[in-house]
Amino acid sequence: MSYQPGELPPVIRDVPGQEQAVNFLARAIRRPHHAYLYSGPEGSGKRLGMRAFAAALLCPQGGCGKCRACRLALAESHPNMLILEPAGPDILVGKDASDQNTARWFASRAYLTPPEPGRKVMVVLQADRLRVEAADVLLKVVEEPPLDTVFILLSARPDDLPDTIRSRCQEIGFPPLSEEFVVATLLDEGMDPERARLACRLAGGNLGRARRLARDERQLAFRRAALEAARLAARGSAGALAAAEGLTAAAKEFRAGLAEELESELQPFLDERGRPEDPFRGVVRRLVEQHERRLRRSEREFLDWSLLFLAAYWRDVVVSDTGGQVDLLINLDLPDSTSPRDQTVAKAGRAWGAVEEARADLADETNLNARLVLERLFLRIAELRPGFA
Repeated sequence: MSYQPGELPPVIRDVPGQEQAVNFLARAIRRPHHAYLYSGPEGSGKRLGMRAFAAALLCPQGGCGKCRACRLALAESHPNMLILEPAGPDILVGKDASDQNTARWFASRAYLTPPEPGRKVMVVLQADRLRVEAADVLLKVVEEPPLDTVFILLSARPDDLPDTIRSRCQEIGFPPLSEEFVVATLLDEGMDPERARLACRLAGGNLGRARRLARDERQLAFRRAALEAARLAARGSAGALAAAEGLTAAAKEFRAGLAEELESELQPFLDERGRPEDPFRGVVRRLVEQHERRLRRSEREFLDWSLLFLAAYWRDVVVSDTGGQVDLLINLDLPDSTSPRDQTVAKAGRAWGAVEEARADLADETNLNARLVLERLFLRIAELRPGFA
């Protein structure tokens, strides 16, 4: 099927809230460039745009959204898609082409015949985390791209990419989605209006995360755990240590829940004996690796979400006590967060700052002891006693 000028293929049309990027991608399908850079903040739709563009490139009908090729590409499971992403803090160069999920492994596969007829789509997630030597390896293959191969790089910090790579890509901007757009999308999907706006603010405008928060009460476990930890810390030093223990335990419980998801994700690619079908062995291997990485990150992510909520809580106190309007608050369902009680702007501000420092410490993956970071934070909170609803 060929689409008329100005007509959007279904898979491209389904990328939400990014009209300029969507129109650019629709035009690019006809004569794709060899390399693209999708730039924009987390949650702006870059990854959805990547999946949609890959589906359109791999679909015999140019992106119908219904065929096998589209379904696999939209799930990042098409045999002709290869995805490189950080296995730890950075994307490494690798020892050689057999060192999986490294730049050398990725580049070596660019010149291999694709498993199925048609183009190959090679994706680099969080491309700004390429080590210098890894970026040099990628540059060589982008400079001399194989026939019928399209590279797509995604980055929330495109200025951190080497100019040599950035200059060889056509850059497509994905600006932040507005709150009104995210809320309207959730309302169209049948969400409760108050829950939709709360989810949007807690998610910082990230549509995917807002959707999960609005649909699944379990996604708010991090907030309940953070509330309980802050209340414990307000009781003094003993409570602060109990708060760190409780939040750590909640993070481990969250990780245990994720461990059960892998089997359902693999099921479509296994034969009747439970073994990977030949065309999907690479896909299954990547899903397993992704799941293992997600498990490794899950506890830190849960803790970061919990601390992000605490930062938002005390930010709300500062906004309220300095005369800010109620509609500026993030935690719209916690009216007590706007009540001064024994709190002062100075105390709330210091508590907010302490939480952000702890988040920065947790983000440093060389800091192996998250429990100590939490204990230090909650002991500071106990000293400040900024109060908590």
